[in-house]
Amino acid sequence: MIPRLTYHLSFPNPLNASEEGLVAYGGDLSPSRLMLAYRLGIFPWYSANDPILWWSPDPRLILELDDFKLTRSLRKKIPYFEVRFDTAFSSVIRECSIAPRRGQSGSWIVPEMIEAYEELHALGYAHSVEAYQEGILVGGLYGVSVGGVFCGESMFAKVSDASKVAFAVLVNRLWEWGYDFIDCQVPTNHLKSLGAKEVSRKEFLFRLSQSYKYDTTFNSILA
Repeated sequence: MIPRLTYHLSFPNPLNASEEGLVAYGGDLSPSRLMLAYRLGIFPWYSANDPILWWSPDPRLILELDDFKLTRSLRKKIPYFEVRFDTAFSSVIRECSIAPRRGQSGSWIVPEMIEAYEELHALGYAHSVEAYQEGILVGGLYGVSVGGVFCGESMFAKVSDASKVAFAVLVNRLWEWGYDFIDCQVPTNHLKSLGAKEVSRKEFLFRLSQSYKYDTTFNSILA
């Protein structure tokens, strides 16, 4: 039986998640609950008209910052974009919500998720990375900063390689700011091609707990 959350602020142990990685369902998307979830290695992912579903998959996909594969062709593309941090969070998350996904007919970034993450952004926990060309937003990504880990949520691109450039610049900045790794959540071939690797849920949760020892700040002003 998958536990049902009440409005009491707590989660079951993610090590007891189902085979698919489902930890619990229900609850709410308040900032306190969302940040508790991320600190425990749990994230929400569900479709419209479904209850809120909370996940901690096994295996987990992470990117060690030193393992990022910056190809020669991608390096050449970087000067063609202006990359900014936290200047258009609402636009980025909305673009991510409507970006077409191969094999998906809808989006898990439903309106209440957008509202919740906009609130996290206002509180300084959620961040966006934006790629511009001639002042027009053409790609980007957003995620949540937890200790020494950046938890990537989604990305979009209207121009070829725009999101990859934003991601490459983010990796470099996170390394400069003393972060440990990026949580990529669910394994995909695209992220693996950039250097991400699968680890067990147990290892991920241990690494996440250790990341609080890192003295990190997502400093958008210096980005």
